[in-house]
Amino acid sequence: MLTVFVVVVALVSQTAARYTPDWTSLDARPLPSWYDEAKLGIFIHWGVFSVPGFGSEWFWWHWQGQQPPDQKYVNYMSQNYPPGFTYPEFARQFHAQFFNPDEWADIFKASGAKYVVLTAKHHEGFTNWESPNSWNWNSVDTGPHRDLVGDLAEAVRNRSLHYGLYNSLYEWFHPLYLIDKKNGFKTQEFVLQKLLPELYNMVVRYRPEVIWSDGDWEAPDTYWNSTEFLAWLYNESPVKDTVVTNDRWGAGCACKHGGYYNCEDKYTPGQLPTHKWEKCTSVDTLSWGYRRNMKMNELLPLAALIEDLVRTVAFGGNYLLNVGPTPDGMIPPLFEERLRGLGDWLEVNGKAIYSSKPWRVQSENTTVPVWYTSKGLTVYAILTAKPPMSTVKLLAPKASAITQVFLVGNPTPLSWAPVNPGGGLVVLLPELPYTPAQAWTLELDLVQ
Repeated sequence: MLTVFVVVVALVSQTAARYTPDWTSLDARPLPSWYDEAKLGIFIHWGVFSVPGFGSEWFWWHWQGQQPPDQKYVNYMSQNYPPGFTYPEFARQFHAQFFNPDEWADIFKASGAKYVVLTAKHHEGFTNWESPNSWNWNSVDTGPHRDLVGDLAEAVRNRSLHYGLYNSLYEWFHPLYLIDKKNGFKTQEFVLQKLLPELYNMVVRYRPEVIWSDGDWEAPDTYWNSTEFLAWLYNESPVKDTVVTNDRWGAGCACKHGGYYNCEDKYTPGQLPTHKWEKCTSVDTLSWGYRRNMKMNELLPLAALIEDLVRTVAFGGNYLLNVGPTPDGMIPPLFEERLRGLGDWLEVNGKAIYSSKPWRVQSENTTVPVWYTSKGLTVYAILTAKPPMSTVKLLAPKASAITQVFLVGNPTPLSWAPVNPGGGLVVLLPELPYTPAQAWTLELDLVQ
């Protein structure tokens, strides 16, 4: 009955659609302004894969999906679990007993992030909410016995942060998906009976303002019915005016179709893209999900995270930084340290990040690496290393006699001198305050 209702809703929506179910129409939708202004989001990979906590969130696939299996995962299971132990048995150990959504939301707020994206469902198919289409393989029927998606939604929104959900289109071992795959994706049993009803239900129930789609690459968007879903999302859904989506809606869609572009994990362009984009990356360089055996030198230090954020924003992107909570619901202290350090830096330097726009020049490296952002006639020069001397040379800005330069966080104007008549200036720096972020911002009020 639910499937029939969803199909009827989708058909009715299309007849009155402002956006039609084709990429020409969907790609023309303006991106809601809140997203570009936000700049920073927190990604959370949390699920049954957090229980073995080994390798990565692709544990099940590496153990029993790929052929031949990855021997590291086979050995891990044989050394730590009894013969015949199955992956679904991990769900009963996904207790989340220490999960406090308010504590999480406080950390995310303190990080300076403006939006949060939680995995509602990863490739393993386990849903972190009581999906009616995932019976006994969800966080209410088993494991935590609570609505993780809903509990975090309330806490995040109570702190005026935008809330989004990650959803994998495909599921490694779902019987209906495997049938469709065997049929060369000429049939759509999985899409019509599982994926679409679940997506519609998720949107109506939780009203996510970001839908971070993934798991699309094995089949074209026509198999997933992506354009039909997006037309409904943009025209009729309860978040039609505020929702943003990424570009993972079918094989070949990445970097071509969707609201904003991810292109690929940890995407870093070499020049200013023409389309809004987002870099997703993780504090843990080897995994998105929690790893019991992660080491300090495998985590990105705060200074590297700040530089990555600054570079991303200078190139017009948003920065989605991932953490992987433990199966009992804790954000590892080293992750929390990075997030709070990020927030401390943004508390001082955030005016150069939030609601900023790319400048005509994105970077230069004369004295030290410098990244530029702008707001109107104000240009921000972000130094991602401490200058070896008490001056810094900026060649890109064209200053005038009434240009003023400030160190952000310091109200006293700085002395400067022109480099040459065509532009550039040398700024006399004060003693730069110590910061673990190793980044400082100069504000240039240019009148030109």
